[in-house]
Amino acid sequence: MTFVRSATLRGFREVVTGLGGDPEAYRMQVGLPAGCLDQDDITVAPATAAALVETAAADLDCPDLGLRIAAKQSLSVLGPLAVALTNSRTLGAALDCLTRYLGVHSQAVSLTLGEDPDPTSGIVALYYRPADEHGPVQTTDLGLGFAHRVLSQISGGSYGLRGVELPYTPIAPLATYREFFGAPVQIGRPLRAAVLRFPAAVAERELRRGDDTIYQLAMAYLARRAGDRGDDLVSRVRTPVLDSLGVAPPTLDGVAGLMLMHPRTLQRQLAAAGTTFGAVVDDARREKALRLLLGTDLTVGQIGAMVGFDVQPSFTRAARRWWGKTPTQMRAKASPGDKISSSRANRAPHA
Repeated sequence: MTFVRSATLRGFREVVTGLGGDPEAYRMQVGLPAGCLDQDDITVAPATAAALVETAAADLDCPDLGLRIAAKQSLSVLGPLAVALTNSRTLGAALDCLTRYLGVHSQAVSLTLGEDPDPTSGIVALYYRPADEHGPVQTTDLGLGFAHRVLSQISGGSYGLRGVELPYTPIAPLATYREFFGAPVQIGRPLRAAVLRFPAAVAERELRRGDDTIYQLAMAYLARRAGDRGDDLVSRVRTPVLDSLGVAPPTLDGVAGLMLMHPRTLQRQLAAAGTTFGAVVDDARREKALRLLLGTDLTVGQIGAMVGFDVQPSFTRAARRWWGKTPTQMRAKASPGDKISSSRANRAPHA
């Protein structure tokens, strides 16, 4: 089922309240779950989220409600995707990450880089396409406005926006759009997408130096999430833990930061799910250790290091606790045909 994270609605409460409306009344009217206006990781149906914004815009006679909400949103709305973007080395790398993994945040839209619709030499276009090409105006305004803010924040203020194309006749005056985007706005061309036009050369712009290790972990996390239909909290914590084993000790603070959550919040949510961060780490170590013991010819010492044990005795004690056997005894259970060479071990998929 197509979904969007409730983070896409961040700012709705503040804007609607400022206009004299009742955000909770609109939420209940369209049937969105409690908490979705204040929490980021509740999954909601795109049509219902769109209905919320459209209903409020019409009721409050606010034709630019989508743009107003976008103005309240920051890069952190994107959750783990924001971690990868802010640690990208160039704007081009950030754009590649954004267009590739936007679906982890919202499956209701796509972003693609393409040729300038004019065309103009040296100009490229970012095409924003809702899943429903005849989707509501307000949510398209919100999404396109947010994409513009993301690019502006990543680039440190300006990415050289040359023009905006809207695939519909907007309800708000064009002057409102020009003020928001700070660039000319055109309408009327049959593009079936909203477009941001900017110089191709900005892709080479180096960004503020990020952390390469965090970038690689975030990208691995996003790749896993892009192919994972499960949305439970334990699975989302387990993914970065598995990716960090053997690279850096997985910590509650580190994983919470990757998920843009406060560590105490993550602790509470894991407790509500019937587990702890330590238990998730222990389970991830056990899974990876068993896969490497039974499926590779790496030494026991190498495997211990790859799952986060500094010395082999610690690995042996953990193995006895997990399986009642030493790592060597567990390895003896594997037939020769089950093993893969150590050169492929790091590419073997997680179980």
